[in-house]
Amino acid sequence: MTAPAQPPRTAHIIRSDAEAISIARDLARRFAVEAAIRDRERRLPVAELDEFSASGLWGITIPREYGGAGVSYVTLVEVIKIISAADPSLGQLPQNHLGVVDILLQTGSEEQKRRYFSQVLRGYRFGNAFSEAGSKHVGAFQSQIRFDGDQARIDGQKFYCTGALFAHIVPAVAVDENGQAHIAFIERDNPGLTVIDSWDGFGQRTTASGGVSLQAVQVPRSAVIPAHRAFDQPTADGPISQVIQAAVDTGIAVAALEDAKLHARQSRPWIDSGLDHGWQDPYTIAAIGDLEWRVHGAEEILTRAAQAIDQALANPDADSVAQASLVVAQAKVLSTESALLAASKLFELAGTRSVSARYNLDRHWRNARTHTLHDPARWKYHLIGNFLLNGVKPARHAWN
Repeated sequence: MTAPAQPPRTAHIIRSDAEAISIARDLARRFAVEAAIRDRERRLPVAELDEFSASGLWGITIPREYGGAGVSYVTLVEVIKIISAADPSLGQLPQNHLGVVDILLQTGSEEQKRRYFSQVLRGYRFGNAFSEAGSKHVGAFQSQIRFDGDQARIDGQKFYCTGALFAHIVPAVAVDENGQAHIAFIERDNPGLTVIDSWDGFGQRTTASGGVSLQAVQVPRSAVIPAHRAFDQPTADGPISQVIQAAVDTGIAVAALEDAKLHARQSRPWIDSGLDHGWQDPYTIAAIGDLEWRVHGAEEILTRAAQAIDQALANPDADSVAQASLVVAQAKVLSTESALLAASKLFELAGTRSVSARYNLDRHWRNARTHTLHDPARWKYHLIGNFLLNGVKPARHAWN
């Protein structure tokens, strides 16, 4: 476990969608330089993360009336895709932070929104203590929150806590006596909160997605929001969470495709081809063409999914939220398939020398295989088909 992240001195305030994308591209160029080394050595990106949040990109979805840029989700997914193509661990780290910003907007009091949005705009990072490894399913929580006057106590054990190790505040999900889910905003140095750097997955190695122990954590009631209300009524919170996941996977696909093109051009021709260069191989040319349209297709569907979210935010009702879930599910399917395919085809097209450890190209496949397990694409096919064939709207929760 590392020491709690120090509160930032300041962060840049981004004012427009165009500025957000420009800053993301500048950061991505720098983050890409040592991404393979960080992965190989599992070097946690502390300095890079500080630069990332200080850039202002972690606050771009905060509405203008609270001092943020209020960018579109089309812009947000582009930012996450750009960063993820450079380093998908860094691209994944803001995912829960951004989800918390949205659920705070949906369910927080005016005082809570002003307090926490102000901190985010100054550069504070939210981690998360949501998932539990021992519960029945991903949406079931055993962690408990009990209210006593103006105080709340939280107890539980969490896993897959991406970003908690680097956070200034760790939002934790726990259920009350009636089984209703709440989120408590817990300061990283709270004596009852312990962050455990136990993540040993073969992909997304520098997300530090370990565990969190909550033992008699005490917070003021004013630091708790009724998260269940985000799904009691139609909101875009679920599609927002999912589209960010799809943006990470699309970024992985983009990076794998670019490396496939680079290394395929350096490969030797096959003995029976009669060619002088590997890049002349008609089968390689066709395979690159196939990958190109699939990855660009994933990018296009990702944009359409973000547009559907923007529409659901502008006019939230059961139909607009269901439509957003539908298109986001399509983006999740295509980004999953494209990332895995590009990361695997890379080696087939580049040849044996591409498996050399000095290139660390297997990180693309390891990252894709790990991150796409977050929520199974096989259930997205069912969601899409059941809606289109039978008119059944997707269930409202954080995984749809």
